Amino acid sequence: MADLAERRRVFHRLHETGCFVIPNPWNLGSARALVRLGFQALATTSSGFAWSTGRADNRVPLQDALAHFRLLADGVSVPVSGDFEGGFATEPPAVYANVALAASTGIAGLSIEDSTGDPEHPLFDFTLAVERIRAARRALDGSGTGILLTGRSEGFIVGRPDLEETIRRLTAYAEAGADCLYAPGIRNTSDITAVVKAVAPKPVNVLVSSDFTTVPELAAVGVRRISVGGALARTAWTGFLQAAGEIAKQGTFTNLARAVSSAEITKSFGEV
Repeated sequence: MADLAERRRVFHRLHETGCFVIPNPWNLGSARALVRLGFQALATTSSGFAWSTGRADNRVPLQDALAHFRLLADGVSVPVSGDFEGGFATEPPAVYANVALAASTGIAGLSIEDSTGDPEHPLFDFTLAVERIRAARRALDGSGTGILLTGRSEGFIVGRPDLEETIRRLTAYAEAGADCLYAPGIRNTSDITAVVKAVAPKPVNVLVSSDFTTVPELAAVGVRRISVGGALARTAWTGFLQAAGEIAKQGTFTNLARAVSSAEITKSFGEV
């Protein structure tokens, strides 16, 4: 599946039927390990990547994010979708320009979210949010790449857990050209089902960052795609911080005994 055009076709087909998990690596090593485990597609995580560079989420410069997309897309044989945050811009023309840049990195998908980063006004105004998705759609169409566009509404993770407003936004994003719809933070089965029905027949992505559900349960209500966001990166950081904290505070090394071997880690990358 090394051919880029074929990877993009595969990515679209994955969204047509059934339900698949698209896990979120934070660097090339974790990406290759996930491919080795059999996952058919990957998605970057803005938080996981930011932490790996010593930054908080949403603090990575545009050029670094583009380089990260290119590294992962070039480094694995499966489709990679890019978490493009808010497009690294506010106004639609700038979103258009940045998405056009992202389209040249080799990714198969790209997401645009509607959060502002401002706690007082955490979501872009409705009309502006829709125009931003429309701008991203135009940029991708103009690139001729066939990149799949995901429209994200962030209300449930920025303090605005309003299902009716979330559905209004996702429906509008679908009409503006988003191929897949995504409202991170929705966990209630009835809420997830309502979103799936509202945007049908377009596919829905659900974020699973804890053990509140299973793949079969989400598949049963019509979810097409499941991502884990920064959860795998958080899991890795948990082990690191526990082991390092023990050494620093207690002078003991018991956590190191729980680690997998170097050979097992190397084997997880497959042929490189």
